[in-house]
Amino acid sequence: MSQVSIPAANYVSTTNACKLCMPLGACLAFKGVEGCVPFLHGSQGCATYMRRYLISHFREPVDIASSSLGEKQAVFGGGPNLKQGLVNVINKYQARVVGVATTCLTETIGDDVPALVKEFNKAASVDGGCREMPPIVTVSSPSYGGSHLLGFHRTVAALVDQLASETGPSHGGLNLLPGLVSPADLRYLRGLCQDFGLATTMLPDYSLTLDGVAQAEYQLIPEGGTPLAAIRAMARAGATIELGRCLETLPSAGRVLEKRGVALHSLASPIGLRGSDRLVETLEHLSGRELPEAHRRQRGQLLDAFIDAHKYLSGVTALVYGDEDLCLGLTSFLAEIGVRPLLVATGGELGLLPAWVESVCAGLMPEPPQVLAGVDFWQIAELARELKPELILGNSKGYPLAKELGAPLVRVGFPIHDRFGAPRQTVVGYRGALELLDRITNAVLEKRQDDSPVGYGYL
Repeated sequence: MSQVSIPAANYVSTTNACKLCMPLGACLAFKGVEGCVPFLHGSQGCATYMRRYLISHFREPVDIASSSLGEKQAVFGGGPNLKQGLVNVINKYQARVVGVATTCLTETIGDDVPALVKEFNKAASVDGGCREMPPIVTVSSPSYGGSHLLGFHRTVAALVDQLASETGPSHGGLNLLPGLVSPADLRYLRGLCQDFGLATTMLPDYSLTLDGVAQAEYQLIPEGGTPLAAIRAMARAGATIELGRCLETLPSAGRVLEKRGVALHSLASPIGLRGSDRLVETLEHLSGRELPEAHRRQRGQLLDAFIDAHKYLSGVTALVYGDEDLCLGLTSFLAEIGVRPLLVATGGELGLLPAWVESVCAGLMPEPPQVLAGVDFWQIAELARELKPELILGNSKGYPLAKELGAPLVRVGFPIHDRFGAPRQTVVGYRGALELLDRITNAVLEKRQDDSPVGYGYL
């Protein structure tokens, strides 16, 4: 049985978090909407923190607006700052959508953001304080309420709930809710759906807004993102595919659409052979077409690589950490290629990771790995020192632990600060599995070479 770590009763602080905060995930999701400006209702420092993390990972400029609350607003309320900030953002950026996310401060003082936005919209319609009123989407995202992954999924659900309209003709298209993945993953998933002949709306889509082309002049709002009209039409689609098993405990965007009559297909993140096969089977069912030959060939190449890499990877032990959806996908993939995860850890607390980890390891491992949920790197390190994994998979925040253990770190997920090319890293689908297999195998080989007194040899 997998083991779940429950923090002790006297556990009062986080030493080194294995997660980021909810507003960060909200800002990331809002960046996937065409013409959208993320707006944090809180102190200026919150916006600066979010921008730092996003810019460091994606290597792109990121504008995030703020209501810039100070001590006075913390006592008397931030409503006036929010309303004036919205006027400034709408007039300066000419935003098509404004995404307002709350922070710890505004949630603690009790600002009713939806009510304040309603007042703002009513006043603007009377006195015309803004050039043109865009839709304003609100989401509750206090940092203490959960991880950046929860903030991301809450925001996607809010976008659908507040913007999607059932008015108009049904179009029979596909909604794809990809979860928190890289821009390269988004491009791959969009291309896969197109190859099945499916007219697809993907939300969010930051494949261009956060991995764009060089521009001669700075753009306040970069091109790309899911168009507002496409989001409005999502409630009239034929079906929705929502990726992320850990969403089962959340009022997700897929469930919002399901309540409005759109059939929901909930799948795990398609990392590895089995996850990719399930996605393909669903697309075959929805499209009435078989897997296109190019993708069939990719699958065959992946199986061939499994065979070739087996002699290097069989029995290698690993530590996996990060977002719940990613951890589950990586664990499933490692079990497929013969790597034995000893520990799977997350700072999130959505609650379903242990059961799903056990299910993806069943029949492929003698026993499932231990699972730590709702923990920080201090707790992860304590157990990792005992287990001594040979390989570590996760984001850049685990580098100090990897260095201490002398184990290679395969950087995957968010954030990746100390390596280049994170936005172009593919993990999902047959192509992503093949690329990830290469990186894992080469990390193992490099470690063996470095530890060998001989160095390079015919391996």
